[in-house]
Amino acid sequence: MMARIRSAEVVELLGRVPVFSTLVPSDLEQIEQLAVPRRFEPGEVVFREGDASDTCYIVREGRARATHEHGDGRTITLATFGPGDIFGELAMFEDERRSATVEAIEPTSVVAVLGPDMRALMREHPEIATRLVIALGRRLREANQRLSRQSFQTVQSRVAAVLSELVAQKGSESHEVLVTATQADLAQLAGSSRESASRFLAVLERAGVISQGRGRLVVHDPEALKQYVF
Repeated sequence: MMARIRSAEVVELLGRVPVFSTLVPSDLEQIEQLAVPRRFEPGEVVFREGDASDTCYIVREGRARATHEHGDGRTITLATFGPGDIFGELAMFEDERRSATVEAIEPTSVVAVLGPDMRALMREHPEIATRLVIALGRRLREANQRLSRQSFQTVQSRVAAVLSELVAQKGSESHEVLVTATQADLAQLAGSSRESASRFLAVLERAGVISQGRGRLVVHDPEALKQYVF
């Protein structure tokens, strides 16, 4: 287990999480008291689809991805998570089974909050529960708006948007950003076929916006990439 990180650092991290955007500093300090640092190596599973839902996780460093396995054996990538992202957040409210598997893509450190501890805190401080519900309502509205926009976007625009989001997760000020995702991952995240995503990535490569390798992709010009999103 990792050594406990500074309280101020955890509070700052919690303050960056959209689910906690409506909470005041004293609320975040209360949650910080429940947080436990964890670390996962590349390929290590945080939890599996069907597991009991008892903990939520906030990413400090690194990246993880959520996948779902179809009955026919196919596995699709549902989402990726970087610093400041939360996953497994429904564990704060209920003990439902996990709906996806989450594994680390690279060395990943998180802070974990047990669901029962969080529910006890909300019973003691109902105002925290109220603020969390407001924030979750906002996230649901934003998700609906994003789905609505995607329904009118071309495959090229959706792939460019996914790539731009992955670049933003890196939080790098460098003009060149390494994205450790396969073409299949990008296609699944963009809701397109691998063939369509591959053709568009080839266009970006010819334009000098990206370069590709085995299981990795480098974005050379993040600003130029954004021009493909509409």
